[in-house]
Amino acid sequence: MACITKRRDRWVIDFYDQFGKRHCKTLKKGTIKQAAKDELRAIEDQVANRTFLPANKVPTFSKLSQDWLKHKKPYIRITTWEVIEGHVRNHFKELEQYKINRITTATIEEFITTRQKQGMNINTLRKILVTLGQIFIYAVRHRYISFNPLREAERPRGRVKEGDPGKEKMSVLSSGQMKRLLDEAKEQKYKIMFMVAIFCGLRQGELIGLKWQDIDWENNQIHVQRTFTKGRFFDVKTKTSNRRVDLGPAVIKELKKWKLACPKYNLDLVFPSGSGKPINCSNMVRRHFLPALEAAALPRIRFHDLRHGYASLLIEQGENIKYIQSQLGHSSPTVTLNVYTHLMKPTNQEAARKLENSVLGG
Repeated sequence: MACITKRRDRWVIDFYDQFGKRHCKTLKKGTIKQAAKDELRAIEDQVANRTFLPANKVPTFSKLSQDWLKHKKPYIRITTWEVIEGHVRNHFKELEQYKINRITTATIEEFITTRQKQGMNINTLRKILVTLGQIFIYAVRHRYISFNPLREAERPRGRVKEGDPGKEKMSVLSSGQMKRLLDEAKEQKYKIMFMVAIFCGLRQGELIGLKWQDIDWENNQIHVQRTFTKGRFFDVKTKTSNRRVDLGPAVIKELKKWKLACPKYNLDLVFPSGSGKPINCSNMVRRHFLPALEAAALPRIRFHDLRHGYASLLIEQGENIKYIQSQLGHSSPTVTLNVYTHLMKPTNQEAARKLENSVLGG
């Protein structure tokens, strides 16, 4: 049973940990009895939660974050791991020497406030806080701490301002503008690439990593199962990203023409470079996509906005949100709704009329 006693003018806490091992903790000179009782209560809570560790066994934030990185590496894409490793290496310097159980919610709020005062981009700050939260979750799971101090912290305030590097502005071409873009794409390979982006909504990396074996000519579908990112091929991240996207007859017709004209290389890519390797996406945008936009007198948009245009066309023609989600490869219809809810029509008089007719007749 835990107790406090006084020895040589110092309070001593005598207790057993969650494994039945006895400990005696001598408090510093001058500690009053009430403070000793509070310390005992805190230790008893740790023992009850099975999170008590002797001071010399509690890891520092630096040690724990390295253990977490080592644990994560086999389970995530290497490019993702490189991002979170960069967060740990570059953004948590002032936390490194803290014992993990000494980092409080107040510590985290000071960490956030300091970065906001320094003018850190709000999106960047939110991303590094996601990494920080995962480190604390790892610490809770391994019973170094009993709760995640980030959970109760006040989060960064403010919105991303127009023009900030982290701001993603969605620009959607109309169907007529998309037609003009395709008309101005002079080289066959890139015209077909833009066409697949517009009518299938594939991500840029999915297009670059697309192989002829991924096209199901019998069922008129593309089987999306890999991506090419930062110089490497990867399987798509999630089960929903591994999907079959429907192709219309015009796209099928143009793909068949391009298959006959496409040079044959070992990688079997649908859109290979001149040497048969994956194309450089920056060069593709600079040399072919932006010039086609300019020739068609269209606003300068990102290549990724063709994917948003695909989604907007499906929404405009009234397709089921679950179907749109499956074609885009989103993890759930909720994600699709969150991204594209502003494209939904704010009014629908036809629906209101049908509802009245079903009840009142007419």
